[in-house]
Amino acid sequence: MEPAVQQETESSIPLSGWRRKRTEPSLPEVYKTLSVPKKGSFLRRLLAFVGPGYLVAVGYMDPGNWATDLAGGALFNYTLLSVVLISNLMAILLQSLTARLGIATGRDLAQACRDHYSKPVNFGLWVLCELAIAACDLAEVIGSAIALNLLFGLPLIAGVLITSMDVILVLLLQNKGFRYIEAIVISLIATIFICFGIEMFLSKPDIGGIFGGFVPSAEIVKNPEMLYIALGILGATVMPHNLYLHSSIVQTRRYEETSLGKRSAIKFATIDSTVALMLALFVNAAILILSAAAFHTTGHTDVAEIQDAYQLLNPLLGTSIASVLFAIALLASGQNSTLTGTLAGQIVMEGFLNIRLKPWLRRLITRLIAIIPAILVIAITGEKGTGELLILSQVILSLQLSFAVIPLVMFTSDKKKMGEFVAPKWLSLLSWVVAIIIAGLNAYLLYGTFFG
Repeated sequence: MEPAVQQETESSIPLSGWRRKRTEPSLPEVYKTLSVPKKGSFLRRLLAFVGPGYLVAVGYMDPGNWATDLAGGALFNYTLLSVVLISNLMAILLQSLTARLGIATGRDLAQACRDHYSKPVNFGLWVLCELAIAACDLAEVIGSAIALNLLFGLPLIAGVLITSMDVILVLLLQNKGFRYIEAIVISLIATIFICFGIEMFLSKPDIGGIFGGFVPSAEIVKNPEMLYIALGILGATVMPHNLYLHSSIVQTRRYEETSLGKRSAIKFATIDSTVALMLALFVNAAILILSAAAFHTTGHTDVAEIQDAYQLLNPLLGTSIASVLFAIALLASGQNSTLTGTLAGQIVMEGFLNIRLKPWLRRLITRLIAIIPAILVIAITGEKGTGELLILSQVILSLQLSFAVIPLVMFTSDKKKMGEFVAPKWLSLLSWVVAIIIAGLNAYLLYGTFFG
């Protein structure tokens, strides 16, 4: 691995657009450790790049998204499926830009910010990003604790403490190699996929209603309550830490440091993330469809809490397996997000501050930031407080999102920084439109949360 790192550090990457020269690669322990065949079939070369996209997709189906999808389906049937689709298309666009940035410049998004902005601005962006990662970790902790409570009857506080032990699993996987982490993540995604596939079969949804729901409706804008939940779905879907994560882990592949090699890597990395995010679309849509079929059609339009959904699934669907599958999917979702949150935290700290902590210490710090407020809220308010805590975590993520999206779009649209790999004008224009929409929607969502 060392020769590859040295070669890359001294390679002639265009530096004219950056204030600082790039020093060390992102995640040096796994940097360019996975070989890519120079020749062979399209499928063989594509399979070499499969993995990072699925780690990114985890963030789009984490427990923080469940509440908005459940509420959307219970209240408004299939109408908000179009919002799930649009937000997923936005995510596909932004993740393709992160892959382009990482491969073309050899920098992840955090390193790019450090090499472009002044120290005070860079420090401010780092603080905001750390808050977002802690908020995301909070959603994972709460989600996993709720799942353990539903499956095994464990008190929520005990579940929160058990989730703190996952640092051991992360360390073991990192020591074995990056492919092991990817394999575990893909297996857990497959578990979630299968669980919701069975749930959708059991709930017998209206197929015509589903197809109609994917068509945008003017009612979404006209109905204030529907608009607010739609904004919640949009605001909670694109995770800011995923933009930092993806731009780093695409560099685990040992592609050729040539124009042709990088162009090929960008293409395959984009296909990988697009396919993975389509699976995330299925999961988010399935949660909303399940909620619509099981709750809206039976008059249970007030279901928004994960615990309420679990309790109602058995009697409404007529089988005891429905609730169990729901809780298993929730547990898999929480644990999956844990793995990617660990990597994102390491990337952000190393990228913004160039501080390299041992993985176990970094993970412990992030976990404590999430566990302490979770335990305090559960001890004071009980189960009801967990739902409000999940909403708070999504508000914090929404607040930080534009501070990640705007630099990403700005960097990938700059030819001095990207060289020949600069985003095409049509892609750049579309990206700016998406960035402005996200900023506006999140501002509206935050206003509604605090003053609405």
